[in-house]
Amino acid sequence: MARKPVPPAPPPARSNRSRQVADLVPAIGGQAFRRFGFTQSALLARWAEIVGERYARHSRPQSLSFPRGRQDGGTLKVAVTGALAPMLRHVEPQVIERVNRVLGHAAVAKLVLVQADIDFVAAPPPPPPPAELTAETRSTLKDIADPDLRASLEALARALGGTSGPPKVR
Repeated sequence: MARKPVPPAPPPARSNRSRQVADLVPAIGGQAFRRFGFTQSALLARWAEIVGERYARHSRPQSLSFPRGRQDGGTLKVAVTGALAPMLRHVEPQVIERVNRVLGHAAVAKLVLVQADIDFVAAPPPPPPPAELTAETRSTLKDIADPDLRASLEALARALGGTSGPPKVR
């Protein structure tokens, strides 16, 4: 007796709500990351957290490859500027441990360091210190009874007082 054909699963229901860009980026960038050897975009996004700011300025992960048919025991290829390679080799066990912690399993077993020219990306300058409130602003905030609301509005006034022009959304 022949089996009955199984109908295909219905497509997911569409909603008219807006979605955050962060929800869409892994799906959009996933194909590009796989093409260049990355199945996990978390390595690129969190590289400074994994190796530290000092090493991140002079190194970049290039690719992550696994033995055939496995998803563990892989090799992470890292592009490094010349002088940093020996220093990174000394902290290799810590880097492997942190990469595996970010990925959630023992994905990386060894590092391969590749000499490369990496453009130095300077850290953004620190924000200016908050401006002092004027007497006029303080007098308008005295009438607010809720201390949490008053503190929030004071912080907002300080932040806006230290800028010129409209506020910049980051």
